[in-house]
Amino acid sequence: MDTSSQRKILRVSPACEISQLAGEIAAALVGDGPTLGFGDISAEYAPRDAAIAIGTSGTTGASKEIFLTSTALILSARASHKFIGAKSGEIWSLLLPLTHIAAVNVIVRSMELGTSPIDLRNFDGEYPKADYTAIVPTQLFRALNDDQRLLQHLKTAKAVLVGGAALSSSLRKQAEVAGIKVVTTYGMTETCGGCVYDGTALDGIEIEIREGKICIKGSVLASSITLNDGWFETNDMGNYDNDHLVVIGRSDDVIISGGENLSLNAVENSLSHAFPEAQFAAFSIEDPQWGQTLQLAVVGTISEDQIAAHLEKDLGDFAKPKGVHRMSSLPLLGIGKIDRKSLAKGLVNE
Repeated sequence: MDTSSQRKILRVSPACEISQLAGEIAAALVGDGPTLGFGDISAEYAPRDAAIAIGTSGTTGASKEIFLTSTALILSARASHKFIGAKSGEIWSLLLPLTHIAAVNVIVRSMELGTSPIDLRNFDGEYPKADYTAIVPTQLFRALNDDQRLLQHLKTAKAVLVGGAALSSSLRKQAEVAGIKVVTTYGMTETCGGCVYDGTALDGIEIEIREGKICIKGSVLASSITLNDGWFETNDMGNYDNDHLVVIGRSDDVIISGGENLSLNAVENSLSHAFPEAQFAAFSIEDPQWGQTLQLAVVGTISEDQIAAHLEKDLGDFAKPKGVHRMSSLPLLGIGKIDRKSLAKGLVNE
């Protein structure tokens, strides 16, 4: 195979030191070094314009490799800084694993500010202060419930970006009451991570809702995705409320149980709002009588009767789960999304 028009991919170890990695990213961005591969990368070569390759399974579990140009990454970092008002010399902290775009973004953003991020991935002791950081909702939940050193770190930041999965309104309110300056982000690897902050598209990004689906256009899109006249059609459903984008959930998260359509995302949101002290994951299994049955994984002490009564009142009798499964933690796909397939598979194999 002719590889003369491609770049060799250098796979990055998740344990790589940030000081070393920053230099490698800088070389990749200007084209002097190989394409850097993060996550599960099987390809040996990338397109010539790809500075970064990210292996991701998204929410579907299907593996894919996303290629991002230096232009997309840099413009994404600058748009993020403009929204949060970041200035040269300010500091980011890194709390996310190097297998995902969110961690790469922290490093690129730091380079744009002329600084190095504080690496807190395996840090022992009290966290030092940082101006900005990025986390997933699971980390925010832990900070508010049992991780005091993370809580203090987040409270001292000027902005805490929370993305990677849906952030419930109740968890956000709890964080804000605790003094955390939360900025919710929406995006994916294909958009260089978050491209919509607090429901507002960043500079250079356009959002349209087409037949209920969120479509994105702009300079941050990956070079490896299929576009329709410049637009990337996501699998996420959304609408606008007072000019702010509201992400409803994925188009494939609806199950049919006993002839009734039921959104797993709606179930999770309803329960999280009613019982913010617990965590919930809705999933389904095939059933000969019902077609699909709603199952719930729960972290917390909420009773099955409380869950059933609330869902019946909020969503209807058909929303009562057929099974409630107690867990010490929820399995995650990537850094923030619930691994529903793993939950269903585990139940079927019991």
